[in-house]
Amino acid sequence: MRDVAARAGVSTKTVSRVFNDDPHVLPATRSIVEQAMRELNYVPNVLATTFRAGRTSVIGVAVPDIVDPFFAAISRAVEDTARERGISTLVTSLGDPEDERAAIESMLGRQLSGLVVAPVGTDHSWLDRWREHTPIVFVDRAPVGLATDAFTEADEAGAVLAVQHLFSHGHRRVAYIGDVVHLSTETKRFEGWRRAQREAGIDIDDDLVRVFVSDRDAARDAVAALRALPDPPTAIFSANARCSMALAYELRETPMAMVGFGDFPMADALTPSISVIDQDPRRLGALAAERIFARLQGAPGEPESTVLDVALVERESCAVASRR
Repeated sequence: MRDVAARAGVSTKTVSRVFNDDPHVLPATRSIVEQAMRELNYVPNVLATTFRAGRTSVIGVAVPDIVDPFFAAISRAVEDTARERGISTLVTSLGDPEDERAAIESMLGRQLSGLVVAPVGTDHSWLDRWREHTPIVFVDRAPVGLATDAFTEADEAGAVLAVQHLFSHGHRRVAYIGDVVHLSTETKRFEGWRRAQREAGIDIDDDLVRVFVSDRDAARDAVAALRALPDPPTAIFSANARCSMALAYELRETPMAMVGFGDFPMADALTPSISVIDQDPRRLGALAAERIFARLQGAPGEPESTVLDVALVERESCAVASRR
């Protein structure tokens, strides 16, 4: 930067302002400095910038699984929004809840500009000391024991909408198939399944509940157990896209009406196509990134928790006539 300043006949501060596109630099001065940058092939020293600013030009993204289509879409939206501002992203999978703290603190130790988290654990109070100097935004799942910005979806209302839609097709025995029961998303969707039945005057039957379904084998066992009941269900509410994908494979030969929470690739191309509650993960990611940049620019106010509406995407699976 000093070499550029010497060649252009300006101060190093002016060079910095030109590189950062400060609108207050005179056009003639900007032209001279940019010419000097080109002649010297100048690029900024990122390490020096980190030491000076106390943070890197990187947004961290921590999600349960980066290959999951839903969380991949969130990550990509954060990346696209950050790239527009010349900021990079660093993405990691959290995996097991017991590894969550170590994985997140490893990222935060890099002095990130901000962090977007879709958590897997049940206690985030330890993040409070990090939040003092790093903007942290939770997505999809709210933090536990921590006051910070969060963008979640109307999980309970979406589940009610899905089950009521199955009721509208004449079903009265609607099974619940989910995965990790301790997550706030699953508990709210489970409560939505229960609430829809209470509001319809239908007795809740716990025999219709199957959890920890995250792969084809578990889906096969869950469906077999449900079909073996004396009074089997005629429809399924799937609590997340991972379950829905496993169930779609299992139900190919013996279909059952279904609505899943969360869209997924090829859901509209399957036979039957899968009706879903759409969450719009790209919007979640973009809003989270925008909130981080707002906080970095000094946006005032207490942490905000925003709940986004969800919508039913009706396809063919909700109207399937189940075979017993």
